[in-house]
Amino acid sequence: MSTTGTTSTTGRTRPPSAPADPEPGPGPGAAAAFWRYWTASTVSGLGDAVTTVALPLTAVSVLHAGGIEVGLVTAAGFAAWLLIGLPAGVLVQRLPLRGTQIAMDLLRAAAIGSVPLAAAFGALTLPHLVAAALLAGLGSVVFDVGNATFLPTVVPREQLTARNSLTSATHSVNQLAGPSLGGVLVQLLGAAAALLVDAVSFLLSAALLRTLPRPAAARPAPGTAGSVAGQIREGWRYVTGHPVLRPCVAEATCVNFVCGALMAVTPLFLVRTLHAPAALVGVLMAAEGVGSLLGAALTPRLDARLGSARALRYAALAGLLTAPLMAFAAPGAGLLLFALGSAGFGGSVVVLSILTRTHRQRSVPAELLPRVMATVRFVSWGAIPIGALAAGATVSLTDPRTALALTCALTTAPVAIAFTTRLRTAHRLEDLNP
Repeated sequence: MSTTGTTSTTGRTRPPSAPADPEPGPGPGAAAAFWRYWTASTVSGLGDAVTTVALPLTAVSVLHAGGIEVGLVTAAGFAAWLLIGLPAGVLVQRLPLRGTQIAMDLLRAAAIGSVPLAAAFGALTLPHLVAAALLAGLGSVVFDVGNATFLPTVVPREQLTARNSLTSATHSVNQLAGPSLGGVLVQLLGAAAALLVDAVSFLLSAALLRTLPRPAAARPAPGTAGSVAGQIREGWRYVTGHPVLRPCVAEATCVNFVCGALMAVTPLFLVRTLHAPAALVGVLMAAEGVGSLLGAALTPRLDARLGSARALRYAALAGLLTAPLMAFAAPGAGLLLFALGSAGFGGSVVVLSILTRTHRQRSVPAELLPRVMATVRFVSWGAIPIGALAAGATVSLTDPRTALALTCALTTAPVAIAFTTRLRTAHRLEDLNP
């Protein structure tokens, strides 16, 4: 499922240490640099979308995993946010950004590529699958923090909403095509062999990133450059004290808990309750991409017509109204209910993601952005493995349909946050900025 690590939440007033000089921005050749950046992200994202189907199906079909085991594999991929989520922002700020991104692509290629290699020799085990997911997740944590920091260096501030919508729309297309492709590859090659597509995609992404210019390093705030703990604390205080970032992070955390649970329970529900073949599982999981693509396309219009805060509230409501349809799915024509529910929830998540990410990139000082990004994702993406483990345990105690229904019921939480915090009265998120 899509995840929303893009929610900015609270942050107090800007610290007095914010630089007086203009923030580094895009220079000549920015358009060409953006398209190379976009292509690298697209190639890598397509491979990730294939893995969304292939990795859990490897656990189910090759290792004959149950609910807890599938939940563990899913959780391992996102547990890295809990392990290194906070220091990732400091690492991104201190290390050469482009070189770090390339290194993380290579790490993920090696981790994912080891799975089909082990399977080919009959040596694949559940601990190996969990370790590969964890290593790939560690690489993704640093890569994603750096990616969100990279975009404002190649895109003018006034184009951020449009470019964020484009990247989210592209991600949605990957979600639409990737799972379908993954399902077909699993059907033809087997689940483990299909993971080779993801490994190759990381190598191609690294090659493309190698052609990008080195972005200017953001200047660290005076007094904190030598202290990792001090820099982490400053990013944490900014987020937890900000009147917009705080409720947005809370909402994103609830949404991502649901996303993590869906990642774990959906393959089991489709394969063992609805008895869908691998190719059809890919098509059904791709339905989320349809909703995500529509949400990404509509977000700039929703932002302009409704205002970002009101659009955020309506997106939460849309997720609440559509997600429960998945739990009512049945074999045959009843599969359409799963597709509709998945598409509706996916679209609501993307709207939330674009709006909050754009607000953060516009409002947070450049020297704080990597740490704010890391703090936000540490909290909100840290909920994903917890949701996956909770769903896996629920499947083991009940059955996939019951676990899915309970997961969908949790979409009430983001609505409660959107309509009971300061977000409920604002027209635009910027109206609540200090």
